[in-house]
Amino acid sequence: MEPLILDRLLQIADLFQRDMARAFEGTGLTTARVHLLWVLTHNGPSRQQSLAVACGVSPRNITGLVDGLEASGHVRRTPHPTDRRAVLVELTETATAMMTRMQREHVELNDTLTAAIAPADRAPVERGLNALIAKLSALVDEASAAPASPERRS
Repeated sequence: MEPLILDRLLQIADLFQRDMARAFEGTGLTTARVHLLWVLTHNGPSRQQSLAVACGVSPRNITGLVDGLEASGHVRRTPHPTDRRAVLVELTETATAMMTRMQREHVELNDTLTAAIAPADRAPVERGLNALIAKLSALVDEASAAPASPERRS
């Protein structure tokens, strides 16, 4: 029996997770910490509340992530330039260099994976992936908006 498209997508997700775990083995960087660094790379210095929303975690969880990344020298907390009560989280120079390298490797991996697809098939593959992402996003949003069924509450 042929694997379902969902099975193949899950296999791809697993391969990415395993590759990421291998790449960060021994660094103390977890998937959640790398995600936070990625958000800071793209959004710049941010308040913890904004980071929690961007990362989809609770304020308490983001505090723990920032504390860990601060202790490892990846981020620092600095005063907000216009709001004396607020603190910004920003990348350190070391983390900026690491994230620049990661972005370069990200593009290289994208190019390598794209090269595995015949040029004539690339646009249809991209359209198919975009359709899958849109449908799954809609399903997740619907499920999040719906009240939990009795079976899901237990």
